[in-house]
Amino acid sequence: MKYDVTVDLINREEKYSFGEVAKQANGAAWLRSGKTVILATVVIDETEIVKDDFLPLTVQYIEKSYAAGKIPGGFFKRETKPSDFETLTSRIVDRSLRPLFPKGFGYPTQVTILVLSADKESDLQVLALNAASAALFVSDISIDKSVCALRVVKVDGELVLNPTLSQLNSSTLDLYLSGTKDDLLMIEMRTIGSNEFDNSLVVDPFMDPTLGMPIVEMHVSNAISEDELIGIFEQAQEALSQNNIKYEELFAPYKRECLSLEYKAHNINEEMVDFVRTTHMPEIKSAMNQMAKSERSTALRTLRKNILKTNASWDEVELKDAVEKVKRGQVRTQILDENIRADGRTLREVRPISISTNVLPSAHSSCLFTRGETQALVVLTIGGAKDAQMYESLTDSGTQNEHFMVHYNFPGFSVGEASPITGVKRRELGHGNLAKRALEPILDLDSQTIRLVSEVLESNGSSSMATVCGGYMALRAADIETSDIVAGIAMGMVSDGDRYAILSDIMGLEDHDGDLDFKVTGSKNGITAMQMDIKLGGISLDVLKEVLYQAKEGRAHIIDIMLEAETNIELNDGVLPNSDFFHINPSFIGDIIGQAGKTIREIIEKFEVAIDIDKKDGKVKVTGKSKSGVEGARAHIEGIINTPKVAKIEYKVGDKYKGIVKKIVDFGAFIELPDGTDGLLHISKVSDQRVEKISDVLSEGEEIGVEILEFKGNKISLGRA
Repeated sequence: MKYDVTVDLINREEKYSFGEVAKQANGAAWLRSGKTVILATVVIDETEIVKDDFLPLTVQYIEKSYAAGKIPGGFFKRETKPSDFETLTSRIVDRSLRPLFPKGFGYPTQVTILVLSADKESDLQVLALNAASAALFVSDISIDKSVCALRVVKVDGELVLNPTLSQLNSSTLDLYLSGTKDDLLMIEMRTIGSNEFDNSLVVDPFMDPTLGMPIVEMHVSNAISEDELIGIFEQAQEALSQNNIKYEELFAPYKRECLSLEYKAHNINEEMVDFVRTTHMPEIKSAMNQMAKSERSTALRTLRKNILKTNASWDEVELKDAVEKVKRGQVRTQILDENIRADGRTLREVRPISISTNVLPSAHSSCLFTRGETQALVVLTIGGAKDAQMYESLTDSGTQNEHFMVHYNFPGFSVGEASPITGVKRRELGHGNLAKRALEPILDLDSQTIRLVSEVLESNGSSSMATVCGGYMALRAADIETSDIVAGIAMGMVSDGDRYAILSDIMGLEDHDGDLDFKVTGSKNGITAMQMDIKLGGISLDVLKEVLYQAKEGRAHIIDIMLEAETNIELNDGVLPNSDFFHINPSFIGDIIGQAGKTIREIIEKFEVAIDIDKKDGKVKVTGKSKSGVEGARAHIEGIINTPKVAKIEYKVGDKYKGIVKKIVDFGAFIELPDGTDGLLHISKVSDQRVEKISDVLSEGEEIGVEILEFKGNKISLGRA
């Protein structure tokens, strides 16, 4: 492969080839970085134009198993549905590319990103966006801006730009940004606990204790302060700017001649706008005050019908656009001129919050979190190590286990839509992932598996942040320890170029008609995760800092309400799994496990528990569905420990001993010898007379005399003495 362009970046080199492959696409870029090779293509459908005010862009990021020398697992030996990582990466690229397209661009556009070769140190999410942007820049679409991605991590207290995956895995910060040479467009951030690993033996009813030992992951909260984050943004934005300047200069010679495309004309009928603004402002303001999306839509639809009754010649689509423009203008003007929002709140005011915990009596725990007209029912389930979600990334050497899951569901009825519930969409996966990143740093899973499911029952502004708040409360309602209390808030902004207003806890109307959607999660002391999308095309760091501090103020308000609700939690004692922790001398672990795991399996089956044993320091965790079962298992283990050990006897053929009939079987009886060793007394050796049924001669628990006849490997053959 001949490479046309080499781009030297901080800690990474990228080589691009244009015009050699995928020549029938509108644009294509072949990118190599290290041993990773990615092909990105852009294709538009020039035969149709979508008339709605919407950019019909589809991004698909696809990892090929052969890229890492693997064959797909499972029944079907070819790539099937996308993994969560592929879906989330597609979403990140989509959000970064959309601002580049010209206004009025309505042609269906497909961006395809194929990972053809991958090494274990490559950041595929960063390379995916860079490759897609390169393909778009050199295409025949009229786009003259480059966008690129940058990841920033913090290793041993030092910032690293464009890290390797090894550095990311040892980092306390994961910050992914995208932007042009002028503007910061998107931010994804999470803090990472300082992962610790121990040699834990995890035993449950479905695991053979003689098999390999799973690793237990430990997390410690690493929230980051607003001031430190702003400093990092400054460095990152400068790096993004310099990178994009390089891309645009180097890619410009390979830009195709642009197509002559007609863009959607979105002309507003100003006569209708003036009429609505002059004669129907009270109805517009009333519709604005309808907080639910369905109620607001109904009010505006009714207004349009009433206007058409007296203006029958008017086009309803044009009237809809006119009404929407008046409504949007009123929302923004009222905020900028009066500092009053559509629902009457001040700019910093958070909507009323109510919290009810353990509303589902048969679930391990639950929380119904309501903030204004947004409501999330978050339900928690506790499992053992075997309940973890198995997954395998392209660059992983083997399968991994996910012990903390957050699943977010957004049914149509939550916004008054008559739509069926189907599979998980990208938005649902993305919001669940954001909530997971927000809460994971405060958890010490300690060999547990935790699943949080957020059922959004009503939505009018940031149900993902309601999921974070409800998720924390569900954790506490299950008596799960956390290192801090975490809440989330969605921030917005309205700007007319000269003035701006920052909004706390935005509702759906302000998200739709505003210029910023910025979700921030964390404690009172710092941030654990964030997600930002800019609709203006960029945001200054001074404004960003103001947004972060106003978000901190809002989080503190929400956290105070959550702390009060925490004092009223009543656990679902009859349902919630019980756990007990204690320590034993590690020298007794072999006695507890028994030969081939026999003893510990008997404890598990008898008391219906799961048992985790740390081989290094003797820490034992017993978990079960009932308190009595957990207590019984602990007592049994302590009984084994407190029973004096009997010295092993060196048995010889001809020795005679007293033994206890331990178990009777069809072919004989197992006899327990004085040191606990078992021997077999065959039915033919029980008596001088022929015995048809051994239970006619012996009974379990009976003491009899036996003689050592022979050794067969580790087995002892006995005769009657």
